[in-house]
Amino acid sequence: MSNTYLDAITRRRTQYALGRNVTQSKDEVTALIQEAIRQAPSSFNSQSSRAVILHGEQSVAFWDIVKDELRKIVPADAFAATEGKINSFAAGTGTVLFYEDQDVVKGLQEQFPLYADNFPVWSEQSSGIAQYAVWVALSEAGIGASLQHYNPLPDAAVAAKWGVPASWKLRAQMPFGSNEAGFGEKGFIDNATRFIVAG
Repeated sequence: MSNTYLDAITRRRTQYALGRNVTQSKDEVTALIQEAIRQAPSSFNSQSSRAVILHGEQSVAFWDIVKDELRKIVPADAFAATEGKINSFAAGTGTVLFYEDQDVVKGLQEQFPLYADNFPVWSEQSSGIAQYAVWVALSEAGIGASLQHYNPLPDAAVAAKWGVPASWKLRAQMPFGSNEAGFGEKGFIDNATRFIVAG
């Protein structure tokens, strides 16, 4: 079975070896990320996903904030490994910070009280879809990425530095850059364990 979308999502992989040899301009990469998020579906078409797109030294500054926060909680004798990992994210050309606007979520809860308990869950699902849409779009452009979750450690410092609205809740971080290493084989669990097919 030939399917270009399945081909695209098959090519999307986690890349930790990031570099700064991306051929696209900052504007082109920004437009790609923005359009992927714009086209990502959300419950009630809420469009609750938000993003801070950091390029170059702004991205490095974000990971410096993360390092500073981690230094407060990681034992000194174990920090070298942690620092190395964070530096690998900063080695790329940029980072996408994915947020969900809680004002949108609260507004839907007030407008549709019957579903109030579901809107935070649906917001998380919308965020995941937006993250995946960006990841696949970057992959198709030949740009490597990974998905990280250092929130809520850097939230306050990041909000202060980049003027992030108080209603935005940080959900994930995606460092991106050139692919400086290949990809290993990806394993899969057995279909019989994962799926039930009826009819």
